[in-house]
Formats: sequence, structure tokens, C-alpha cells
Amino acid sequence: MTGIRQAAAGAPAPEWARRPANLAKAVTAELVQRIVRGVYQPGTPLPPEPALGETFSVSRTVVRDAVKILQEKGLVRVRQGTGTLVTPPTTWDMLDELVLAATIAEDESLAILDDLVTTRRLLESDMAHLAARLADQDTIDRLRELVDRMDQLADDPTTYAEHDRAFHDTIMQASENRIARAVVRSLESQVVNTARYMGNPARAMCVESNRGHRRIYERIAAHDPSGAAEATFTHITEAWLVRRSGPGTPARLRR
Repeated sequence: MTGIRQAAAGAPAPEWARRPANLAKAVTAELVQRIVRGVYQPGTPLPPEPALGETFSVSRTVVRDAVKILQEKGLVRVRQGTGTLVTPPTTWDMLDELVLAATIAEDESLAILDDLVTTRRLLESDMAHLAARLADQDTIDRLRELVDRMDQLADDPTTYAEHDRAFHDTIMQASENRIARAVVRSLESQVVNTARYMGNPARAMCVESNRGHRRIYERIAAHDPSGAAEATFTHITEAWLVRRSGPGTPARLRR
């Protein structure tokens, strides 16, 4: 929103601010954050178009475009005669990049990250089940190579993490479930660089994590679907509990 404030102060607008589509996206991003933070409460109307236009120093056309994007994300609904109402969180598109990022940023309890992990382990354990049935020898060899390499990378958490993601993605691809893989990759992309999700990796954490990877690999190599699913479920749960550092108890992870 810096560019918008500069324009309001009389400074030359940057190039992106001269493009209506980019300007609408910038206004949308700010409105998403305000809605998630509770500045605009569910069930209450957004400020009218003229007020929003004045707040952000943009035209009513830009405001309308931003509101349309908010509708697509499930954050507002437009009702004739009552204006644009903010919707409850149950209607928000939690796979949307802006909505998920803003929600994670505002959630001090870590409940949203707990939910992300439970969703991930559910989908990935099912994909591991499929991979154990479908994996060919090339996939099994690739998983073994990654596990062996990660044993050597315990002192290099950054490179270890890259191989960790490659290991999980190899299994997801082997499952041939493109939708589940897309959901997991979308969720992971929002948090892979977030300290609250990644924790503070250390050698011991990498070593223990790779024990879980090896158990998954062994079950897939043995073409044991149930064993692969259980190993994946356990690994994702335990890895998060080790990384998790915050208030509240992870009751949502209990099964």
C-alpha cells in the first residue's frame, strides 16, 4: 500500500499504480488483511465505495474491481439495498494465497497451522497408500537416493529441506492424484518460508525426521499400502509437534 499512500501525498505514483488491475489487487490485499484482522467484522458492511476510494486514493472503478475479487475469495457478499457485507470466516476461501497468509499471520494460537498439518497428513497418507501400490522401480530408487542423501545433509538444514520436499513430492506424483498433490503444494507454498511453520531446524531434528522418511520409503518399497499410509501419517504429525512452538495445545492433531 506504500504506492497508494505516496500518490495520496502528491508523490509520483509508481508504474504499478498506473495500472488499474494492479491497483485493484493492491487495494484487495489491504482489504483482505483488514477483514481477517477484524477491522471490518462479519455481518457488518464495508465502507461505501466513495469512502474506500478516498481512503486508498483510487477511483470507484478500482474499488468495485477490488470488491469483486473479495467476493470471489468469499470474504464479502453484495446485497441489493444493504450494501457489501463482510462474511463469516466459514465462507472464506482458505486455499486462496492472500486469505491463508493473512489468517496465519493473525493466528497466535497456531490453530490454523495445526489444521494445515492435519489436512496435509490426511492427503499425503492417502497418496502414500496409492504410491505403495503404483510405484515403479524408478520411483523406489529415487526415494532411496533422497533418503540416503538426507542422511548426509543433517548439518545443512536448508539443503535438507529441499530434499525433504522432493521426497514428499516424489510420493505425491507416484500416487497419480493430481488434485490432492495440488492442494498440498498450494498449502505448503504459503508456509514453507514461515518461521512459525518451519521452526528452527537443527541436526537432531533433521536426523529424526529422516528416520520417518526411511520408514515411509521402506513401506513403499515393500508395496505395503497400509504401512506406507501409517508411516506417513505418523511422520507428518511427529515432525510438526517437534517444530511447533507456540501457545495452546495441539488438540486438533489427536486421533
